[in-house]
Amino acid sequence: MLYECRIVHARPTPLRNVFSYRTYEWLVDIDKLPRPGGWRSLLAGFGAPDHLGDPGRSIRENVDEFLRTRGVDLDGGQVLMLAHARVLGYVFNPLSVYWCHRADGTLDCVIAEVHNTYGQLHAYLLHTDGQGRARAGKELYVSPYHPVDGWYQMSLPRPAQRLALSITLHRPNGYLFAASVRGAAVPATRLALLRATVRHPCSTVMVSARIRWQGIKLYARGLRPVPRPARHPQEGVQ
Repeated sequence: MLYECRIVHARPTPLRNVFSYRTYEWLVDIDKLPRPGGWRSLLAGFGAPDHLGDPGRSIRENVDEFLRTRGVDLDGGQVLMLAHARVLGYVFNPLSVYWCHRADGTLDCVIAEVHNTYGQLHAYLLHTDGQGRARAGKELYVSPYHPVDGWYQMSLPRPAQRLALSITLHRPNGYLFAASVRGAAVPATRLALLRATVRHPCSTVMVSARIRWQGIKLYARGLRPVPRPARHPQEGVQ
C-alpha cells in the first residue's frame, strides 16, 4: 500500500517555525516486502541496512530480536512497517513505524524507529492504548536545537484507508515541537508508483534536504545548536 502524505513540522518557541511538504510512504508486511523488477527496483528498495539491527539479517529477524530482548514474542505474528523505500540508491527515514501483531492478529506493541541526520537511530518500544497513543522519554538527539530531554506524546494508530500519525515533544522548560503525517491510501500498482515518483521526484533525498534547509534557516534567524552528546549503542538496534 502507498500513502500520499503531507508532513507538517511545527516549532512554536523560541522561534516560531512551521513547514510542511508532500511525499509518499509505503505500508508493507515485512514478511512480504515488495521486490519489483526492472526499472521499478530503482524506486522501491527495502533492506535491513536501512533499519534497526544487524544489516546482515532480514528486517523480520531484526524486529524479532529487538522484541525478544525486551520480553516480547510475537510467535510469527504479522508486522506492518510504514516507511520510505530506497529510491535511486538513497533513503532517509526520520520515522519508521512497526505495528507488531500476535499470531491471533491482535496488536501487541508498536516500534517507533527514529533516525537523525547524523546517521544515528533509536527504537522506542510502545504499548499503545485503544487509540494508538503512548508516551516515551526522549532518548535520541534529533534536532540540533533541542537537547536530549523531555518526553514524546505519540499517536500512532494503525493505518487504514487514512493515515494519521503525530508526535509531540514536551520539554521541561515548556517548549514544544510537533510533527504529523496525514495521508490517503492507494494500492501499490505500477501506475500508482510511477505517479508518486513523478509527483515527488527524488522523494527521500528531498526529505533529508528539507530538514537540513530548515535548520539552516533557524540558524540564520539566531538559533544556535546545543552540543550533541556521545551516543551509546542500543541493544538490538545498532
